Amino acid sequence: MSQRITVAEAIGRTLAAAGAARVFGVVGSGNFHMTNALIDAGVEYTKMRNELGAALAADAYSRLSGRVAVVSVHQGGGYLNSLTGVLEAVKAHTGIVVLAGDVARGDVVSNFALDQDRAAEAVGAVARRVRAATNAIDDAAGAVHEARTRRLPIVLSVPVDVQEELVDWDPALVPAAPTVVRSGADADSIARLVDLLAESERPVVVGGRGAQHAKAELRALGAASGALLVASGGGRGIFEGEHWALDVMGGFATDGAAELIRASDLLVVFGVALTKWTARGGWLTNGKTIVQVDDRPEAFGLHRPVTLGVLGDSAAVARAATSAMEARFPGGRMAYRTPATYARVQEVRYWSDQEFTFRRTEGFIDPAELSVELDHRLPIERVVIPDGGNVNAYGGAFFRVPDENGYVLDLASQSIGCGLAEGIGAALARPDRLPVVATGDGSLLMNAVELETAVRLQLGMLIVVFNDNAYGAEVHIFADVPQKETVTFPETDVAAIARGYGCEAITVRALDDLTPLQAWLDGPRNRPFVIDAKIEGFASPLMKQDMH
Repeated sequence: MSQRITVAEAIGRTLAAAGAARVFGVVGSGNFHMTNALIDAGVEYTKMRNELGAALAADAYSRLSGRVAVVSVHQGGGYLNSLTGVLEAVKAHTGIVVLAGDVARGDVVSNFALDQDRAAEAVGAVARRVRAATNAIDDAAGAVHEARTRRLPIVLSVPVDVQEELVDWDPALVPAAPTVVRSGADADSIARLVDLLAESERPVVVGGRGAQHAKAELRALGAASGALLVASGGGRGIFEGEHWALDVMGGFATDGAAELIRASDLLVVFGVALTKWTARGGWLTNGKTIVQVDDRPEAFGLHRPVTLGVLGDSAAVARAATSAMEARFPGGRMAYRTPATYARVQEVRYWSDQEFTFRRTEGFIDPAELSVELDHRLPIERVVIPDGGNVNAYGGAFFRVPDENGYVLDLASQSIGCGLAEGIGAALARPDRLPVVATGDGSLLMNAVELETAVRLQLGMLIVVFNDNAYGAEVHIFADVPQKETVTFPETDVAAIARGYGCEAITVRALDDLTPLQAWLDGPRNRPFVIDAKIEGFASPLMKQDMH
């Protein structure tokens, strides 16, 4: 039996019925009733300290859970605060719903008046709007379904006067999610792909975040074609445990891994954008035959010229290609899978297994030495969240991951300061794993207010702050410029700041300073642990590559 309720209540109930997994937000008058309706409908609510943090946490939560999270924000400035996080979700192809209040229809003089649709479109999100009570249920359900199928943020703006109108609501009125059938490529595309694989002497199959669901099929294709396997940054972990797989391609690859990829003659990339970071500015891709497999035609050649674009689902394409390769080579192919290559793969796969000459300066710890030590000390059941900036290579590359659900690469928009809030979303999505946020002092302090959120939620997060008292990337990008005052800061006691929020925190200048960490790892882990690592201001491994 239908009920006569407000549009605000109907939207909350409908989002829940349509499959909204969790809601992150900051509540004001414009989204108050809709948020409470979501909570009353059984959707868990996480109150964040700012809207940016809410959007970032929703991004990570959706990536790791595979479900659509909601960001609930006030209209106007509150909505604008969320847009850096929305931009990250756009560029990472994460489906979330941004539920935003809006001013009453026709109210152009309100302090909150803002063209929210144009703002959404400016960052690449999809703008949707509830214009009348009669459309509210369809619009709300459609936002969830569209976020899921298009893998993009959907901004649903709801004017406050529309929220007050009445509508008949019944669960039966909520449209069902569309059935999406993953389709394979046409026979000609598969044949051309297989011909290229058959002719290749050193093929490499690259798996990205867009192919995480196809990891078994990609491994089978690698075996059938004699290809090495490697993940893109966004897909890191997809091939973990596979003996013929390198850890990661691009800027985070070890030098030895990059050399193996550089020596290949064919790259077959599944669900990979092939950005300049993945390609190392073109060094890993130039002069090669490249096949790009994607389910979005606009992806082909967007970042890098490709020889062949294959339109289709990664799993379906890989299955068809594997079947054809096995028919053509019943005994299999060696290709790149030689004994010498196998030995080399084992040697160069992980940064933490490489030989280093660490810099040991009184009062400072080498970030590489700290990263290697932590990688070996921490449980492998972890989710690694590297933040942006000069230090991103330490967390992004040195910390191993257990599988494709053990990594949230929040660098799609190249915004720094995202790691902490993304870590909160990761912690809530995967409470069975240790979230490891690797950040810099500049990045952490941009959004440090969310430390209170992590403490309040009793999240056992490890937050490693590589503290060089600077925006370190700029220090090294402009190394030849004498004026550095705009990007350097006085020494900051990040550990004291973290303790002020309720975290456990230590200052680390040498490995012996890590002693308190073990007790926290062994304990209940009911609050964040912050490592304020005092490092010298030298360039990280990533900054050696001229890709800025």
